Amino acid sequence: MIRHIVFFSAREGQDIEEMRAGLERLGTIPHSDVFEVLENSKVDPFCDRIDIVVYAEFADEAALAAYKAHPTYSETTRHVRPMRELRYSADVVSKLR
Repeated sequence: MIRHIVFFSAREGQDIEEMRAGLERLGTIPHSDVFEVLENSKVDPFCDRIDIVVYAEFADEAALAAYKAHPTYSETTRHVRPMRELRYSADVVSKLR
């Protein structure tokens, strides 16, 4: 299983809810087993710059590649990119299910 985790911060003056709604469109792509868009609770003072986290699980690399190749992925990227300041992404392989 591959866990796809992406951290976003909104540009100053951008509506975080609009950004979150845009990212939720990624959940309509059929290749993930789990998909969530969550606002950062900002409990930890060292992570207060992150506003939104996208978390998804994929069966394998082929499913992740199909997700990223889907037209909704590129449409969402074009829509959200101007709203974001930072974007950090990690794809990790997990043996846990």
